[in-house]
Amino acid sequence: MSGLRSFVARRLLLGVLQTAAVVLLVFALTEALPGDAAVALAGDQPDPERVEAVREAMRLDRPAGERLADWAAGLLHGDLGTSLVSGRPVSRYLADGFGPTLLLAALTVVLLVPAGFGLGVLAARHAGRPADRLISSVTLAVYAVPEFALGVLLVTVLSLRLGWLPPTAVGHGTDLLAHPAVLVLPVLVLLSRPVCSLARMVRAGMIDALASPYAAQARRYGVSGARVRYAHALPNALAPAAQQLARTVDWLLSGVIVVEALYAVPGLGTVLLGAVAERDVPVVQGLAVVFGVLTVVLNLGADLVAHRFAPRAGVAA
Repeated sequence: MSGLRSFVARRLLLGVLQTAAVVLLVFALTEALPGDAAVALAGDQPDPERVEAVREAMRLDRPAGERLADWAAGLLHGDLGTSLVSGRPVSRYLADGFGPTLLLAALTVVLLVPAGFGLGVLAARHAGRPADRLISSVTLAVYAVPEFALGVLLVTVLSLRLGWLPPTAVGHGTDLLAHPAVLVLPVLVLLSRPVCSLARMVRAGMIDALASPYAAQARRYGVSGARVRYAHALPNALAPAAQQLARTVDWLLSGVIVVEALYAVPGLGTVLLGAVAERDVPVVQGLAVVFGVLTVVLNLGADLVAHRFAPRAGVAA
């Protein structure tokens, strides 16, 4: 128990340091964006007085260190800032785009877990046989296709040629559950690579566990093959698979941006792209920090799950 507390304390401290690093990195990257936000917001052919007034209103005339300190202090109090373009709080942008993004991510994860684990277990059960070779070949081929290319291909075939599904979410608003056909193509694209990587991870973990001495000893004692597979081998495959699942959810945060842009889904990815195009720095910073903190939290949770199923590996790490 003391070892677990020590491990959790170390990981929590690491998570705090990573969060602080995310805040510093986001601020530095937005500072390095090309162009002048004050000029962009002052309108077409602005006069110098107008640009200077906008710069003062945005506090861009203050040193970067002061602006970083003010922004970080606001983050500690839950204040993500205010949009320079619309004057709305950044939290409102999060509230508006969070629903569609969460829906896409949740549907992807809900389908990913049974599909990835099911394919991995099936391949491990038939290791070296045609079913295993088929699953391994298909998952490798699908994984090699970029999401954007796969998305365009699916739109071309399933929407434009066959007319089975709507090509985009345009005209359907933010209540995507009322139009489930709109969700099919985005979820398929988001599922494509994670299912392949998770299935291959589970397959490799189970094959290693089934080849281990303790599995052979269990068989010699007359333990059934199903119990060896699911009560002994599968839990040993869960630790790396949990970390892979966390990395997959982490990847969804970036993959959803591409998918939302491709299918015009009104989520956080679309909001972020619009803010970058308009040089709305507070919105970009706020969304980037939210994505970064979610990444830290997900990986922290994955470490704890991996330690639970493989404590010796977790302590060694």
